[in-house]
Amino acid sequence: MGVTCVSQMPVAEGKSVQQTVELLTRKLEMLGAEKQGTFCVDCETYHTAASTLGSQGQPGKLMYVMHNSEYPLSCFALFENGPCLTADTNFDVLMVKLKGFFQSAKASKIETRGTRYQYCDFLVKVGTVTMGPSARGISVEVEYGPCVVASDCWSLLLEFLQSFLGSHTPGAPAVFGNRHDAVYGPADTMVQYMELFNKIRKQQQVPVAGIR
Repeated sequence: MGVTCVSQMPVAEGKSVQQTVELLTRKLEMLGAEKQGTFCVDCETYHTAASTLGSQGQPGKLMYVMHNSEYPLSCFALFENGPCLTADTNFDVLMVKLKGFFQSAKASKIETRGTRYQYCDFLVKVGTVTMGPSARGISVEVEYGPCVVASDCWSLLLEFLQSFLGSHTPGAPAVFGNRHDAVYGPADTMVQYMELFNKIRKQQQVPVAGIR
């Protein structure tokens, strides 16, 4: 596990999500990247059960339960504006038993699936983000394997990202600033995916909000 940057790639003008994914993967293959199987990251949203909020009208809290095919024996629970808990896969069973405290938000599941590519010391994953049957966006994850401290390798990561994302190259993830010189871990990647999924959810809600 190295240092990872997760970002969103906008859909190319006049192209579909799938066509844009194909353009990206073709660029990677032209660079010399080789396919290394597939990947999947999923996220389900839970909200605080009404019975636990009391009569003070407190706002409910959100929790995101996530899985990553890179860590098949783990489950990640990320609290809104809070810590990330790493547990084993039985955590999903526990959530069923905790339905009096946390309830699954309807139609909240979002996931990204795609192909893994290896290029020298970089592992690249280009995925199609879907909610239900619809493709909603494109995720790009780049991991630099030899390093575990973000501040030591961000400039190298940035240079590689620019080689195939061009003007859509992202800035440094917020989680990098929080970690500074600390060792980067899987939970930091899951926080980035949570932020990406929430960003895509909000983008999809904008047109709906304008309808009266």
